[in-house]
Amino acid sequence: MKLGIMGGTFDPIHLGHLATAEAVREIFALDEILFIPAARPPHKLHRTVTDEHHRLQMTILATRSNKFFRVSDMEIKRTGPSYTIDTMNELHATFGRTTELFFIIGADSLADLQKWHEARELVAKCHFIATTRQGVDVDFSAVEKFFGASAIEHIHRVTTPDFEISSTDIREKVRLNRSIKYLVPEVVEDYIAREKLYREQD
Repeated sequence: MKLGIMGGTFDPIHLGHLATAEAVREIFALDEILFIPAARPPHKLHRTVTDEHHRLQMTILATRSNKFFRVSDMEIKRTGPSYTIDTMNELHATFGRTTELFFIIGADSLADLQKWHEARELVAKCHFIATTRQGVDVDFSAVEKFFGASAIEHIHRVTTPDFEISSTDIREKVRLNRSIKYLVPEVVEDYIAREKLYREQD
C-alpha cells in the first residue's frame, strides 16, 4: 500500500489543500491520502489556533466526497510534544511496515527538513513529497548534502496546481465579513458560518 500523509493545522482547510493532495495522489499513484490535523503546531504558538474539534470536523467535511481521502485524529489525541517521527511510527504500527508512507510538505518546508526532530531517521522511514508552484525554484543542494543518498531516494519534488489561497487570508475575510466562496468547500463555508468561527469577539 502507498499511503499519502497530508498534515497541517487546517485552520481552515481550503481548496488548495484538497487540490494539492489530489494532484499528488495521482502523480505518485497513491492508494489513499490521510489528512492529519495537527494538535498545536509549535511554530504557530504565536497565535490562537482554533479548537481541535472544529478543525477536525471541517477536515472531515471537506474530504468526505473523495473516496481516496481519509482523516485521522491521531495527533490531536496524542499527549505531550508531537513529532512527525512519532506519527510515522504510529502509522507503520497501524498499517504495517510494508506500507510506503509519502509525507506531503510545501516546498518552503523542504529547506528546513534537516532541522526536524530525528530528521535522518524520518527520511529513512518515509518519502517526502515537496510541492511547489510553476516558476518557483527551490534550492535542493543543502538538502542533498545533509541527507546524502536518502535525499535522492526518499525526497521528491513535484509541481502542483497554482492556488493562491491561504488559511490566514480566509480567516481575515471572515473577520471582515467578506466572501470566502470558492476558497473552501461549501460544506466548510457553511460550517464556519454556523459555528461563527473567525469572527471578532465581542
